[in-house]
Amino acid sequence: MLTLSEKECIQLIKKRECFHAEVNNGSFIVKIDEYTPLICAAIHNGHGLRAELDKSFLLSKQERFYEEDPYTNELISSFPIQLIGNDSRFEYDLNRAKTLSTYFKTAWDKQVWQKPLTQKQRAISHAKHESFYNVLETIVAVIEKQFSNAIVFDIHSYNYKRIEKNTPTFNIGAGQIDVERWGKVINQFERHLNKIELPNIDVRAATDEVFHGRGYLISHINAHFDNTLVLPTEVKKVFMDEATGEVYPLVLEDLKAGFKDAISETAAFFMRRYTNKTRTQKADILSSNISPEVVELDKKLYSLCKSIETLNFINPVNLPAQKNRFLKRNSYIAPSFNYKQLNLNPYKFRESLYKLPVDDIYDAGIAQLYRHVIDNLASKIDLLTSIGTDDFVYNSLKYYGEPNHTDIANARFILHLNDDELPETDVYLNADEAIDYFRFQAQEWGLKCKIEKSSKIVAKAMVNNEKALLLINKEAKFTENELHAFAYHELGIHMLTTLNAKKHPLKVFSLGLTGNTHTQEGIALYSEYCSGSLTIRRLKIIALRVIAVQYMLEHGDFVKTYHALMNEFSLDKEFAFTLTTRVYRGGGFTKDYLYLTGFRDVLNVAKEQPIDNLLVGKTGLLDSSVVSEMVERGMIEKPVPLFDTSYTTSGDKVLDFIVNSIK
Repeated sequence: MLTLSEKECIQLIKKRECFHAEVNNGSFIVKIDEYTPLICAAIHNGHGLRAELDKSFLLSKQERFYEEDPYTNELISSFPIQLIGNDSRFEYDLNRAKTLSTYFKTAWDKQVWQKPLTQKQRAISHAKHESFYNVLETIVAVIEKQFSNAIVFDIHSYNYKRIEKNTPTFNIGAGQIDVERWGKVINQFERHLNKIELPNIDVRAATDEVFHGRGYLISHINAHFDNTLVLPTEVKKVFMDEATGEVYPLVLEDLKAGFKDAISETAAFFMRRYTNKTRTQKADILSSNISPEVVELDKKLYSLCKSIETLNFINPVNLPAQKNRFLKRNSYIAPSFNYKQLNLNPYKFRESLYKLPVDDIYDAGIAQLYRHVIDNLASKIDLLTSIGTDDFVYNSLKYYGEPNHTDIANARFILHLNDDELPETDVYLNADEAIDYFRFQAQEWGLKCKIEKSSKIVAKAMVNNEKALLLINKEAKFTENELHAFAYHELGIHMLTTLNAKKHPLKVFSLGLTGNTHTQEGIALYSEYCSGSLTIRRLKIIALRVIAVQYMLEHGDFVKTYHALMNEFSLDKEFAFTLTTRVYRGGGFTKDYLYLTGFRDVLNVAKEQPIDNLLVGKTGLLDSSVVSEMVERGMIEKPVPLFDTSYTTSGDKVLDFIVNSIK
């Protein structure tokens, strides 16, 4: 961050240059990442006192915090233009006129100074006050000149425990606003504030219920500008203990994300209505630049985690030998699988993971995305370090979850449908022939990837994300329809998202967002459906995986699960072995139930909105709104699907009925 004088700051603003700076010896901060009609201010955020005043200041740190607005700078941290007060309102109050901004001796019925401030002391504080408003005026003038209108969100917080009545979480002060002119913007902001969800807190927004917005900032702007709307907003201190100043991080994080949505949606509405930007959307309000803090965090995260691919460690290295042994010995001695060793220290890994500087990221949504990823990776390392132990199944449950009653009911519904026995018996192509087909299809789609045979995977086909490599089980056999389905599934989605992720400056999309298994497998099955490749037979295989996970959790015994599946569903021995192995890998692997739930969830999303942005990399539905926002902001390249992903029926009335009956 730069250190600038008021004059230097103003010169940069007039040139429309972007910068972050402490101004006038750090009395306030100006952050400009992009020039937009949206300006955010947190003028009471700071609690600094210059040294000569600190000596005669009588209030404790706790008493000072009580009347200040700590953390309000974080509520506006996502926005491209910010002004943040660093000095305490007890030195000079930026929301009072300059001559009234310094308290003579008392404030809020408490003595503040040992003796009244001298004229010289007041003059220094008044100069800081004037400096702030000179910079603010310059910003507003530049914005009005460029966009004709501007909107300022003037953010404060308030103590509520001393107020006997039930007070709103958010209060917009309209006492100095021309409601006839700007009333619809106020209503829009109140509506979006009411949408914010906070943990264990009932949220309510109101206008002029507790405060009426009679502060100096709006008075000053109203006196100097005719086309700028100021929205004074008070936030109830539900994100902290107002008496002690202790912050509640979980509430604050959700509040930051909620404020980002409410302010950007309101500003977009303002721009559509009052500027020539009639097609402005929420994403247009936010900066298109990826901040250096995000780039640095992403680089460190990727360096730490780039080689941690679950399936690289969880597939048994002695699978062929154990399969032969099991099938040749009457299938009553459970296989003994061996696994690749994990070459990292889990304790140091977790320590490094949680030391990553997420708090340095200003954008609330992007910060939440990385927090989700870090928490997810911490669970993932627990999973990987327990491979082959009794703890593995519990860590798998923590990481992937388990099928609930609805998931099992969906699987049973599909398995009760009339169809030929599983698996398909009329095989057409072996692994070599499949590789030729996949290579041809990859070339047709313009996918630059490698395709090889492998004896070390359980599935028929699997994409290695790190190497952009499609592995084909050397013993696998495919029908023509299966090949078509696998092409759309493995190449059309898994390989495409692998290659797309490598295009972006942010490598988190290669590592995988939280819930990426559920989402990516769901999209992959959805692609089979869109392409006309999905069959009832294929759905039955996916449903069997859900039941296999259920039996694994109930039995905890490979042999028992194998024979239960064989007897109940009349399966081929090799198919039953593969199905059972999939869920017993590592010691009890619950991932396989996610295919069906992922398909259901992606299908439901696709019915409501486009899903193309999920193809930017290994994304998850949890952070899909942030991902789409990043695409719309131009921070990451918009993905181009290889085929139409918009929802449509397959044309097979029976299949469509079945798919739409999955709950």
